[in-house]
Amino acid sequence: MYGDKKDYYDVLGVPRNATQEEIKSAYRKLALQYHPDRNKSHDAEEKFKEISEAYAVLSDEEKRRQYDMFGHAGIGSRYTREDIFKGVDFDEIFRDLGFGGFDSIFDMFFGRRRERYGPEKGDDLRYDLEITLEDAFRGLNTEIEIPRNEECNVCKGTGARPGTGPKTCLKCHGTGQVQYSRMSGFTRFVQITTCDRCNGRGVVLESPCKECHGTGIVKHYRKIRIDVPRGVDTGHSLRLRGEGEVGARRGPAGDLYIVIGIKPHKVFKREGNDIFCDAIMGFPQATLGSEIEVPTLDGKAKLRIPPGTQTGTIFRLKGRGMPKMRGFGRGDEMVRVILRTPTNLTEKQRRLLLDLAKEFGESS
Repeated sequence: MYGDKKDYYDVLGVPRNATQEEIKSAYRKLALQYHPDRNKSHDAEEKFKEISEAYAVLSDEEKRRQYDMFGHAGIGSRYTREDIFKGVDFDEIFRDLGFGGFDSIFDMFFGRRRERYGPEKGDDLRYDLEITLEDAFRGLNTEIEIPRNEECNVCKGTGARPGTGPKTCLKCHGTGQVQYSRMSGFTRFVQITTCDRCNGRGVVLESPCKECHGTGIVKHYRKIRIDVPRGVDTGHSLRLRGEGEVGARRGPAGDLYIVIGIKPHKVFKREGNDIFCDAIMGFPQATLGSEIEVPTLDGKAKLRIPPGTQTGTIFRLKGRGMPKMRGFGRGDEMVRVILRTPTNLTEKQRRLLLDLAKEFGESS
């Protein structure tokens, strides 16, 4: 199984002495490129499986040590394919990239797991919140409304009609599997399949709840108040634990991820914690020097323009940019000077400019 595999370090494109951060960064980049939800080419899924397996081994210190000593043989002799992926936190990476959690990847590798009647954790949810640059500058407390699954208030999440409960499946006797055997000569063949009566759960609901049809969950719209911190930028996500889908059969709820998007601004452009804007001024102001007012995110600011300033010159206003989320202080504001060329001149203005051109020895 392992003999024809590529070197895991080559698969991720990292050196053998790469740090865990470098390995994680390389995997994030490749996962974004080859994840089947994003890349629909015929070989994307196989490539994604390959890089995921490489990351699962190299991100675990013990598995990596075995691999460095013995290569693929060291991994194959100690771990099954399921074992390779155990204990590896894919969920954080996939959520940051906007994909589903590890369950969907596990299914891709090993097929659907047999359903159980016990509690199951609910799915995580994603909500895209678009805010203004001013909201990001000041911070925002707002209310959102999300559709999500919640516990059925009739059966209290059991899926069974009140007064009843699940019963052991008589066909599989609670195992979730049915065994068939047949003889061919002196050879006995045994086939094990998922029980078609309970769908592998081991129990059946003889009287399902009419409100939720036996699922234990119903769809509701829920209002949630959130605090968006100062300084957030596009792509930043806020995690609200337990605000995702409610789990089946009283399982724990998933998490809600609020992904921030900043609307384009008519005056400012943002790069990290710095903001940029243009200041348009006339030729006399730039030539003789002046003091002008420029907009900032918290009011007006005075900016001194020295004599002889050229168009395109950029001035820095220290500490007038965006608040820093991790740390104190703010970024800077960069003001670019743009000279305005006058139009629709009066005759007097035209003569004065001609005289000025002659003074500078310029032809008109």
